[in-house]
Amino acid sequence: MATDTRRIVLVPHDPSWQERGLALAAELRSELAPLPVHIEHIGSTAIPGMAAKPVFDLQITVTDLAEAELAFDRPLAAMGFQRSPYQHDHVPAGLDDDPERWAKRFWSRRGRAGADCNLHVRLLGSPNERLALLFRDWFRAHPEAVPAYAHFKTILADAVGDLGTYAEVKDPVVDLVIAVANTWAAATGWAPHGRTSHQSR
Repeated sequence: MATDTRRIVLVPHDPSWQERGLALAAELRSELAPLPVHIEHIGSTAIPGMAAKPVFDLQITVTDLAEAELAFDRPLAAMGFQRSPYQHDHVPAGLDDDPERWAKRFWSRRGRAGADCNLHVRLLGSPNERLALLFRDWFRAHPEAVPAYAHFKTILADAVGDLGTYAEVKDPVVDLVIAVANTWAAATGWAPHGRTSHQSR
């Protein structure tokens, strides 16, 4: 994907983000039914206390990416979303895995009616679908870790000049979080769409 030269703007956590994320998920489910298996609010705006860009990230889980791409383009365009050519997620460092297992489809909305939003469409059971949910749920279960990660993001945003560099530097730190979160998941029996699956309804 080409470097994103937009500036990074982080704001303190807004407690209203949780309900707004749920409302966005419900709106998308209504517009995109019946293909989504789950629609969940993910990313920093879904983590209590976490500073974030004022942009909602939602994950739409499907069983066929090509089918979803064809079916979603028109209704999402009507909602102000544009599809990006970006079709793969970052594969965590040190993981010898086929990049095709990290495939996705991605739409975004900026400056239109409705909240600014990123839509990550991923396959049911894929490693990138799992990673997004594990990242969110590990931080929700470990609120003591939120200030440190939020501080890191704030310092990074101030130090780099564009969103592309910000994402490239942040990815390895996310990899570190996931390494710890995987141990927690194994110890607790965490599973995607487990105790937080009410968000997909």
